Amino acid sequence: MRWNWTQPDWPNFRFDRAAVEPLERRFLLTSGEILGAVRHVGGDERDRLRIELLSEEAMRTSAIEGEVLDRASVQSSLRRQFGLSSDGAASKPREQGVAEMMVDVYSTYAAPLTHDTLSRWHGMLLSHDRGLETIAAYRRHADAMQIVSGRIDRPTVHFEAPPSAQVQDEMDRFVEWFNRTDPDGPAPLSALTRTALGHLWFESIHPFEDGNGRLGRALAEKSLAQSIGQPSLIALAFTIERDRKGYYDQLETHQTTLDVTDWVLWFCDIVLKAQQVTLTRVAFFIAKAKFYDQFRNQLNDRQAKVIERMFREGPDGFKGGLSAENYIAITGTSRATTTRDLKDLVEMGALSRTGERRNTRYWLHLSDS
Repeated sequence: MRWNWTQPDWPNFRFDRAAVEPLERRFLLTSGEILGAVRHVGGDERDRLRIELLSEEAMRTSAIEGEVLDRASVQSSLRRQFGLSSDGAASKPREQGVAEMMVDVYSTYAAPLTHDTLSRWHGMLLSHDRGLETIAAYRRHADAMQIVSGRIDRPTVHFEAPPSAQVQDEMDRFVEWFNRTDPDGPAPLSALTRTALGHLWFESIHPFEDGNGRLGRALAEKSLAQSIGQPSLIALAFTIERDRKGYYDQLETHQTTLDVTDWVLWFCDIVLKAQQVTLTRVAFFIAKAKFYDQFRNQLNDRQAKVIERMFREGPDGFKGGLSAENYIAITGTSRATTTRDLKDLVEMGALSRTGERRNTRYWLHLSDS
């Protein structure tokens, strides 16, 4: 099999520009909507929104690689990185590393890409990993860099990247292209096109011993942020993780060809979906702030604990709604007290109720304005 990087025209990707143009327009339009929505969040609330969005992305970009992080530790690390007061949660090395990288991507989005940038991100992300031969530098090992699955004795090779000896030259060309095609560069590319091509190209070089997926998605965030002139804060990793199989299938398919129209269209669709997720998240955050403005002083400790737990589930809430059994499990209180607490929450307008008897469920009653 001939991988894309072995082909004579590498890395001259081919795609249907006309098919991408309407998606580029949608991206710019929705970017304006997101910026407008975020402007409605001010002061300390904007810091909290930023922490929530970045922590979710940190969790999801790691989940794509099968790594489960501690949310409280991620958020605590992010708060420290932004110079905000800590909530006292422990900051574990793995979570601290991804938080450092996310904040660096956020804070330095406008700066040109350099080899040092990528090495710095790699060091932040994987400094805790004592099993790697090379950290904060491109891979050097002589073994083939392969993505494999299946049995050890009969592996399936999904992709083989360029040998380590070629990586520096490949990355020199990639970094030069990335900077040349930014909005202020001599050969600017439109936002989605540049990001889609850049992500596929970076993943095809696979320049590091580990962490290439997370670094490639961080690079995509930088590319999108440069295109709109400020950190994008869109739920890119969240949306990719929801179609993790499709993501890997698309990468595998298009790492054997330079005709990448389907990849670019797929990636554009992911970014546009991510923007809608972000709009929903921002609206939910605003509604949450208004909810607490209205009800904070009316909740007893048990009710406050349950409400906080419901908000932690995000815009989709508890699957199937909150039940009395959920309330008892969260608070450890009696059924009689649970009944009184839930009745009180419905009467004050904090929760709405659906169903009867065993099918009774409760939902956050959020304002749309």
